[in-house]
Amino acid sequence: MMRPTMRAPLQTLTLALSVLCAAHAHAFSLDDILARARTLADQPYQAPANNLPPAFRQMQFADYIKIQPRRDQMEWKDQGTPFRLAFYHQGMQFSSPVRINEIVDGAVQEIRYDPARFDFGDLKLDKSATARLGYAGFRVLYPINQAGKDDEIMSVLGASYFRVVGKGQVYGLSGRGLAIDTGLPVAEEFPAFREFWLVRPAARDKQLVFYALLDSPRATGAYRFELTPGLATSDTTLKVQARILMRGPVAKLGVAPLTSMFLFGPNQQRDPYNYRPALHDSNGLAIHTGGGEWLWRPLNNPRQLAISTFQVTNPRGFGLLQRGRAFSAFEDLKDRYDLRPSAWIVPEGDWGKGKVELVEIPTPDETNDNIVAFWTPDTLPPKGQPLRADYTIHWTLDERALLDQKLAWVKQTLRSAGEVMQPNLIRHLDGSIGLTVDFEGPVLATLPAGTPVQLQLSAGDNAEILEQTLQPNPPIQGWRSQLRLKVKDPQKAVEIREALVSGGRTLSETWSYQLPPNSVPAR
Repeated sequence: MMRPTMRAPLQTLTLALSVLCAAHAHAFSLDDILARARTLADQPYQAPANNLPPAFRQMQFADYIKIQPRRDQMEWKDQGTPFRLAFYHQGMQFSSPVRINEIVDGAVQEIRYDPARFDFGDLKLDKSATARLGYAGFRVLYPINQAGKDDEIMSVLGASYFRVVGKGQVYGLSGRGLAIDTGLPVAEEFPAFREFWLVRPAARDKQLVFYALLDSPRATGAYRFELTPGLATSDTTLKVQARILMRGPVAKLGVAPLTSMFLFGPNQQRDPYNYRPALHDSNGLAIHTGGGEWLWRPLNNPRQLAISTFQVTNPRGFGLLQRGRAFSAFEDLKDRYDLRPSAWIVPEGDWGKGKVELVEIPTPDETNDNIVAFWTPDTLPPKGQPLRADYTIHWTLDERALLDQKLAWVKQTLRSAGEVMQPNLIRHLDGSIGLTVDFEGPVLATLPAGTPVQLQLSAGDNAEILEQTLQPNPPIQGWRSQLRLKVKDPQKAVEIREALVSGGRTLSETWSYQLPPNSVPAR
């Protein structure tokens, strides 16, 4: 007789717990991930185990890319949403699985690994080799170019890397969750996203929301992402909310890092054996400072590691851009560098005192990402207090729309050997360097005739300016600056800045250029 009496309270308790859990599940938020990050931060770091069997560990890239997701096995294909979710398989350096969860009506459930989701092509693999493997990352698909045709618009793979594209774009530079000690003489630390939670989108949702837990020996972090595919404007945007906890001291923390590639271009000696006039994912760093100044820093492929620092309090925006999109600037039908997006970061709120830093690493070919840009705070919060960084990344082909339309911008930077015209009209190379900068924009095209325009120029002590000219450039309705300079000590860098002004009014962004050490060719 006692059993029925005891059963009712037990059922009531179970029901109450179910309601409580459901309420908690519906309230899933960034705070849930932050609680996980706090727990990790209070514990010693544990590196994830490498579970790859030899067949996958020894794979070359050409074989790894044969492993493709099967379209008939993609997640959400029967959910009425235009979003599709597919996965990356483990292999090569992707040696540890990442856990991927789905949030459905507030409830969390793991998307378990299944080798049936993949087409392994002509790879000769023992089926048992996949028994204990998992996912290395995921891909998001959405029809941005043609109705009914799934396009991959985001790739999340390796450490904390991700790539995004909008309408008419192809993959280029990457974003990262966090950078630690990049460009220093100590080993760089690569934090990694260890677990993801993706909110299953409803049929009419135009955004995809997902969360990520970041972990590394000296930092943990909680992230919320909101991906909006580019349709009307062609720009895809990614809103990021980051909460970073320090596990140990770091020399340099890189917030909102971007990673790209620059091999050569018109501002740097090109490869004489390459028919392409330029080869890069990005060709400059743009910064909108808290004080309202706009900077443009063309990129280099230096002969030795180069670090440029721009003191910026409360940055309004910064990014690695691909300026000059004419196909003739690249002449590459295979890799279409003319269609690779720029990434422009717009911080939310005040980030405080800090620096935008640019790291340029020598590379002999285009297979290496040798450019990194990020914001680094002057001071970090004390242990246990998260560093908050909220921002939106715009992935765009329309770089001009990012800029202040009241200012002219740098159209191109051209570098050549400096030359002197002799009395017999034969050009003489005298060991100097020639730099040509073209400015364009509506503010210049609409200047009343006869308006005086001056060049505001400054150069470091290591440069001797031999000649400078400024003249209208009618074909682009802009202005052209030409400098001829001599580098005093080739072992040291040269810094140069210039902008167009008229009657005390700034007409253009500031061109901030660096000649790296040992960049002057021997005569």
